[in-house]
Amino acid sequence: MKKRRTSRFITRGEPIIWLTGGALALATLMILGLLFLVFYQGILTFWPKQLVRIIDRQGRRYLGEVSRRERYYPGQGDRRMEVQEYGGREGSPTLPRPHSSNGVTERILVKIGNYDLYGEDFRWIPLFEIQKKEYPPEAVTLERLEWGPFYGFMEEVRIDGNTVARGPEESWKKFKEFHSPARARYLKIRSIEKKDLGEVNFQLERLRLNLRRAELAYGRNTDPYNQIKAQIEKEESRWTTRYNQLSEEIAQLRRENNRYQILLKEVGGRTKEIKVFEVIRAYHPNQMDFMEKLRVYLSRWGEFLSKEPREANTEGGVFPAIFGTFMMTILMSLAVVPFGVIAALYLKEYAKQGLLISNVRIAVNNLAGVPSIVFGVFGLGFFCYRIGGTIDSIFFPEKLPVPTFGTGGILWASLTLALLTIPVVIVSTEEALAAVPQSVREGSYACGATKWQTIRRIVLPQATPGILTGLILAMARGAGEVAPLMITGVVKLAPELPLDRHFPYFHLERSFMHLGFHIYDVGFQSRNSEAGKPMVFTTTLLLILLIVTLNAAAIYLRNRLRKKYQIGHF
Repeated sequence: MKKRRTSRFITRGEPIIWLTGGALALATLMILGLLFLVFYQGILTFWPKQLVRIIDRQGRRYLGEVSRRERYYPGQGDRRMEVQEYGGREGSPTLPRPHSSNGVTERILVKIGNYDLYGEDFRWIPLFEIQKKEYPPEAVTLERLEWGPFYGFMEEVRIDGNTVARGPEESWKKFKEFHSPARARYLKIRSIEKKDLGEVNFQLERLRLNLRRAELAYGRNTDPYNQIKAQIEKEESRWTTRYNQLSEEIAQLRRENNRYQILLKEVGGRTKEIKVFEVIRAYHPNQMDFMEKLRVYLSRWGEFLSKEPREANTEGGVFPAIFGTFMMTILMSLAVVPFGVIAALYLKEYAKQGLLISNVRIAVNNLAGVPSIVFGVFGLGFFCYRIGGTIDSIFFPEKLPVPTFGTGGILWASLTLALLTIPVVIVSTEEALAAVPQSVREGSYACGATKWQTIRRIVLPQATPGILTGLILAMARGAGEVAPLMITGVVKLAPELPLDRHFPYFHLERSFMHLGFHIYDVGFQSRNSEAGKPMVFTTTLLLILLIVTLNAAAIYLRNRLRKKYQIGHF
């Protein structure tokens, strides 16, 4: 009887049901765990933390934010370093012993900032070394243009080297008075450099290219060339005058900004003088209530979403990367859908089924398994060097040897990713076309429609939801790819966006920033991966939200189309 019950249990397939259900639950938990980790770490990155002052048993002082706490086993190397630091011998009664359990103790990672003074951003401090811990209310956090945050105390405010305020409270009031005007002058300088001087440089470059074009067309020292040169020199003189005026205006603003300085003191007593305009944001984290912290938190998010990166991408914003990722995904979608749909239509509707078509389908399926870096190498060689080089030689000879399209750019990166994701669209489109009932086609033929009319008016509309499903999968795959982009157009820091006010307004040849590459750069290429870790989680969260938003838009469109064409059935 027992054997029979076991046989029935296996025959009904219950072990497989439990196994597949367990695998599904495990996969779901892993995905949810990953999303929760990214969301939790990313959403808390910009929340202001308190500054803690720590005094260890040797009298050394630290001031900073506690990043995390962990249990660890002090190794032999750690113990030797402790012996050297404390100047004692192993087993000496003056050498502090870890408050450990079975050799395990705890330590905290403190972000001490002040990289220009310490040469490091973080310091591990074992708990058994801590003698005193306090939260001084006058401690100040300053986010700077360079060298990362400064943690310390405000000592003096100076104008032209003369002290106008002394002590933490008086200096803070004076600093608040000078800070906003100084930042306004700095932002005005940046605006002039980027917009006005950028316009001047663009016009000067345009004139240089016009002269070069005339030289190629008529030859040097010919009458037409000399006439064009005289006109260009006249216009160039006007732009040069404008350049000098803007340079003088910038110099005046800088001279005014350089008058205001603050003297800071770190927890060990060393002082540091910085200019007021170099401080992006300053606050007393140990005095702030919830609403004040919320204002700083939202301000940081605003900067993150709308500004350019700074400090080797570990600080500031990621707006160029958001824009580049979004535009590249749109361009890729515009390229991959027509080619994928046309290829699938031919394979399904027109091609004579046989060995050749079967081999083509196998090749398309295998194309999806090719490593992405191979597509990148192909894109670099075919799109950038071959097609781009040809375009440069035909349409931009005056710019040579500097390449225009003959190097990496957002167009070539988008086409490379379109090639990478086209198997997904072909396969999903073929499945969608196959799902359209044959009776619908026959009904159309019976009404006198041709094959193309049937495909255009009956088959394609009903297959559109399936085609959009392929597009959604292609967007998710393309937006997260980094390897092929690294050699076809993505850069660490793009000086200009692909979109500006100069004709043709959208510059397909320009390089761009990408959120995926930004994550790689900050996480693995920055001087301190620990300092860049919060930015990695925040950028990852942003990339996930961007992909979810694009997919949600496509899903909404697909559902609308599905509902529309369900009503239109024969």
